[in-house]
Amino acid sequence: MFGERPYAAVSTAELAQRAGVARGLINHYFGNKRDLYLAVVRRMVTLPRQDKVSIPDGTPGERVDAIVGWLLDTIAEHGTTWVKVTSHEGVGDDPEVQQILDQADDAAAERMLVMIGRADLADSAPLRALVLAYAGLVKVAGREWITRATLTRAQVHQLLADTLLTMITVTIPSVLLSEPAPAVETGER
Repeated sequence: MFGERPYAAVSTAELAQRAGVARGLINHYFGNKRDLYLAVVRRMVTLPRQDKVSIPDGTPGERVDAIVGWLLDTIAEHGTTWVKVTSHEGVGDDPEVQQILDQADDAAAERMLVMIGRADLADSAPLRALVLAYAGLVKVAGREWITRATLTRAQVHQLLADTLLTMITVTIPSVLLSEPAPAVETGER
């Protein structure tokens, strides 16, 4: 229901009715509508556990194709609800929602670096920022595909695959060359 209508237009009574449970059960397990919404947001943006995701093998192009396919499958599974919660269309400027989204983006950046075979770069702030920027593209492209139907899944796949492959083969190596070498502590003063 949160994916179908604005947050304010969804009542706890409707949620309970649709779920086939008493309203008191929702209150018992979640407290109130906002807490239920936070649980939905957390669920929509939480990636599968690392042991549930296989790191693709093959050429960089094959790896990218597999990663983008996995991303789009994840988006398709949750559809408009994913779009709503990842695009801040839920409860507005809620600091708790923002914290959940920020933590999810950070975890997704780390996961992406692992999936592209560069887990060693997780501590590089510029590279994490590049992956976070890519995540923004994923969100907007997902919205254009899922809710606006201005792009097809195949077009979104092509856009995201081309961008990710360029990041892996051109942008990341370029950023690595421009980063200053880490200071080596010798122990001497």
